[in-house]
Amino acid sequence: MKNLRNCPPLVLGSSSIYRCELLRRLQIPFDTASPAVDESVLPGEAPEATALRLAKEKAHAVAEQFPDALIIGADQVAALGDMQLGKPLNHANAVRQLRLMSGKEVVFHSALCLFNSRTSRLQTRVVPCAVKYRELSDSQIECYLAREQPYHCAGSAKAEGLGIVLIERITGEDPNALIGLPLIALVEMLVEEGVTLF
Repeated sequence: MKNLRNCPPLVLGSSSIYRCELLRRLQIPFDTASPAVDESVLPGEAPEATALRLAKEKAHAVAEQFPDALIIGADQVAALGDMQLGKPLNHANAVRQLRLMSGKEVVFHSALCLFNSRTSRLQTRVVPCAVKYRELSDSQIECYLAREQPYHCAGSAKAEGLGIVLIERITGEDPNALIGLPLIALVEMLVEEGVTLF
């Protein structure tokens, strides 16, 4: 049984259905709240720094609504070398991204923040996951995008769906990080806050 007595409620500061599905795997009750945060990249900011800053900003934004909670903030930034790849948002940008990534390795920096708004304690972690893409033809790219339309996914592919066909190799410490919520790190943070999962 999970001992959540004396622990603040858990709030996922994200509108992502994928993060929500991942968090449900832990089988603990939680609420969700959508943080209003400007996700623009700052000049000269490294990908992992962008991801961590945004994860913290999301957690703090949600804390204003939940002053007595454990708040999860998360963000993910994909990087091809020094180039940050955001959410494509439309077909043309997704085609451009997948052409750029064809045959190359992209590192997805998944930042996680657990903020206790009762005590102001902040725990953070960035979990990288390297993805090597297959060589992709224009027809493969078009076919994939027509079927899955991953326009709100950094890197223009859903590894948890048909996008796995585009991938040659995934390397990282937590496969959940690629989907956007590093559960292994989150479990460690929750335990630090006294949440007993078993």
